Order: sequence, then structure tokens, then C-alpha cells
Amino acid sequence: MTEARTYTVLGMMSGTSMDGIDIALLRTDGERVELMGPSATYAYDSGFRDKLRGLLGRTKDRDGAIEATGRELSLRHVEAIKTFLTDHCRSPLDIDLIGFHGHTITHKPENKFTWQIGYGELLADALGIETVAGFRTQDVIAGGEGAPLVPVYHRALAHKQDKPLAVLNVGGVANVTWIGPDEGDLVAFDTGPGNALLDDWVLRHTGVAQDTNGDMARRGSVDAEILSVLLAHPYFDASGPKSLDREAFDAAPTAQLSPENGAATLTAFTAESVARSRRHLPKPPKRWLVCGGGRHNPVLMDALRRALDVPVEPVEKVGWDGDAIEAQAFAFMAVRCKRGLPITYPGTTGCPRPLTGGRFHPPPGPGSVGKSRPGPAAA
Repeated sequence: MTEARTYTVLGMMSGTSMDGIDIALLRTDGERVELMGPSATYAYDSGFRDKLRGLLGRTKDRDGAIEATGRELSLRHVEAIKTFLTDHCRSPLDIDLIGFHGHTITHKPENKFTWQIGYGELLADALGIETVAGFRTQDVIAGGEGAPLVPVYHRALAHKQDKPLAVLNVGGVANVTWIGPDEGDLVAFDTGPGNALLDDWVLRHTGVAQDTNGDMARRGSVDAEILSVLLAHPYFDASGPKSLDREAFDAAPTAQLSPENGAATLTAFTAESVARSRRHLPKPPKRWLVCGGGRHNPVLMDALRRALDVPVEPVEKVGWDGDAIEAQAFAFMAVRCKRGLPITYPGTTGCPRPLTGGRFHPPPGPGSVGKSRPGPAAA
């Protein structure tokens, strides 16, 4: 383990909702958060979003599309960082590390396979900043789920909160972090669908990428019979750790519903699947704090409050930035990887022991251009 010091880090996330690139600045030693700096989101245009969507589920690059899109993704991250630094009056020389997640196109940990496209070396070469990528690989190779990764950061943020506490992230997929009163009390897993099924449904029926403010679902009614069919999926009976690919659930049972009733039913599906996750938690949480895009949907938030029957609040209630948490988390984990500290645990991913991770891409220099070295315990 390297010596503790404070790093100024940019964390980046391109999530399963395919909204765009989230960037956040963090000052941290990988154990405590010294400063949560500015953050921003750089939206994808519909054409690039369609490119990403077209790669989902692939395991081979037979036509070169994955390489080409991965390079375009990386270049978009480079341009986003340049804009971010300019907007916030900073120089690349101010940044010690970049935590670059890339974009997940396929996640099949049961086959020890996960694929986050993107080239960390391209960021390092273009920006002159050491870049950490490949956060999930070591965990998956070791037999872990490779997800969720953010719980180690949730724990750092929640050190002053009353516990047990649940932190729910509603992105394309939803995941929960359960944090108990003791340092080792950390349990996490994907709960089920987040926004992905609903987003896809609304896009198919309206051409708009999401159900803004839950307006479509609010005009509809939940079909209880179809909801029951959706909730019969065996995933909900399995105990954690467990994780999901974005394409794990099929909205086909809703096909004959009106657009409004389909949106209402899929919104209820997300809320009820979160409620079912409680059976797999060590103790009932006193409170649920919600981050990710789903917290902006008031219909979903109301459904979660009814289903969970304890306080359910956006993370802003405790001073966190719910749009920046995942990007901040990859900044935090980049430092932990740099120091050789664990980012995954048996209780969060099912890995056999606490594991660090990451692939390190140094900035250009004598003998370093285009090269990368493995993380402290990389497989």
C-alpha cells in the first residue's frame, strides 16, 4: 500500500442510461473526502446514443464498431475534460489522476466477462494526466460480480449518518448499498431495473429519451396482473451479491398496454423490485437516500415511498450531489487503486476477499507513451 496523500482527481462516468458523460472533481486520500468540487454532465447526442445502444450485449467486435465507438467515446471524454477544466479555470497540471470508467456494453459475471469500452491510454496521452481504467475486471476475473462498485464511496460519504442506512442508486439499473453501524457492515447488490425499461418504452412510443417528471406514468394506471408477471423473475428471489446487465429484463409483457399504462406499470416495477430487495438486507434500513437520475422522477419517488414505508429522500437532503456521486466515486476509487486499497468486498460483489483493481495509463514521457501497467493486484 502506498503512502497516504491527498490527490486532486477527476472522476468520469458514462452510465447505463446513456445520458452522457458525468465529470466530478474530488480531493481525497482514498479514505476520506476532503473536498467535493464542481461537477458537470455533457449530454450525448441521439446519434451517439444509438451507436452505444447498438453495441449492447456484444461479446466480440466482428465489424470494428466496438473499437471505433470506444475511440469516439474516449475522444468525447477528452473534449469534455478540456471543457470542464476551462469552465472551472483549471489546468491539466492541477489534476493528479483521472478515474475513467468507460461505458459498459456487456456485463456477464457468471461467465467472468464484463466489457467497458474506451481507451484510458488515449485520455492519458491527450491530456498528460495519469488515467486509471478497468475498475471491474479484476473483481470479475476473481469470481466477483464486478458490480456495484460505488458502495465503498457511499460508506465514506455516510460516516456521519444514522444507520442502518440504504443508499439507492437509480440509473439504468438500480442498486442498493446497505451500510450498518460498524465499519465492516457493507452489503450491496443490484435490485432490478432502474430507468432503462421505462426510458426504452418512452423512447419507442414518443421518440423522447425519458419520462420527464413522470408525466406519462402519471396519466396511466398500473396493470397489476402484468406487474405480477414482471415480478415473478427469479432474480428477485436470489440473495446477494448479485448484479445485472442492462438488458437482463424484458418488457414484453407490457407490449399490449397503452403508452401511459405501460409507463405506469414499468415505474411500479422499479419501485416494487426495490421493495423486494429488503428481504436480502441484514436489517431494515431506517432511511433510504436516493441518487441517480431516477430521483428526478416524482412519480417513481412517490412509488418508492409507498413501497418502502420509511423515509425516502434524495441525497441532496444530506448535502450530497446525486447527479455527481457516481463520477465522484470513480475519482475516489482511482485513488484507492493507486494506493492498493480495496474497492470491492465479499459483501458487495461476492469476490473471495477485498480486492483493489484498475489499469494504470501513465502520461506521455520517455518510454511511457501508449503503455499501461496493471493495478497493484491486477489479474
